[in-house]
Amino acid sequence: MNQTPNKGKRGWVIPIGGAEKKLRDRVILKRFCELSGQESAKILVIPTASELEDTGPRYVDIFESMGASSKYIPVNEREDCFNQEIQDSLSNATGIFITGGNQLRLSTILGGTPVAKLIRSLNASGVHVAGTSAGAAIMSEHMIAGGQSGPTPHENGAVMAPGLGLTNKVIIDQHFRQRGRIGRLMAALSYNPFVSGLGIDEDTAAFISPDGVLEVVGSGAITVVDPADLSHSSMSDARHRDAITLIGMKLHVLAKGAKFDINERIAYPPER
Repeated sequence: MNQTPNKGKRGWVIPIGGAEKKLRDRVILKRFCELSGQESAKILVIPTASELEDTGPRYVDIFESMGASSKYIPVNEREDCFNQEIQDSLSNATGIFITGGNQLRLSTILGGTPVAKLIRSLNASGVHVAGTSAGAAIMSEHMIAGGQSGPTPHENGAVMAPGLGLTNKVIIDQHFRQRGRIGRLMAALSYNPFVSGLGIDEDTAAFISPDGVLEVVGSGAITVVDPADLSHSSMSDARHRDAITLIGMKLHVLAKGAKFDINERIAYPPER
């Protein structure tokens, strides 16, 4: 899969549920590296969500061990997003990787800046963008910034914030099964059932193609919550912390190799 960005075609969007394998069986990071060009790849790491100093260098080492050229950009304040050198580094990338951490650091630092606009523009012109944990959550137009864990959706179950807008067809939640986030994903969808919800387990990724078909890669599963046929939501009548009634939700659990068309909202089993 030795590919470089396709001019005239969107780049892949690759949300990862967090805790992806970095030492052995690095199937997710390896596939992202291959998509970005393998030995000719230029992968730009954005560690803004993390306050750990070694996050950026760690991913650079991983991608370089796979044969790619890689560097990270120190975007720690909003003013950094107006730095022309940082924008030039982004413009030369064949793949962009957004690390995990605090998604509100991402949205408050990147949101509305030239860097955020450039990431969207580059992805639209063929550059692949992957993000893990917080870096996955911010990829959609509407981002889950926080909320309650647990199986039941509640009136205050999801805190929403603007995301990067690389896709407006899904809302993404991460560390999904490990942190019991089905309730907050359904709460987020109850506000507006226009989008589908992707609950991505750890060490699992949704490789969303330019045509809008995602494939599950990794050791876990992706829970797709599709509200297209939702016939009733009690969110508008709910009082503080009330449980929410949702009738007509459709749910798919997709493991490695399964696919979901985010435009047509059709799930497909793994090919034999």
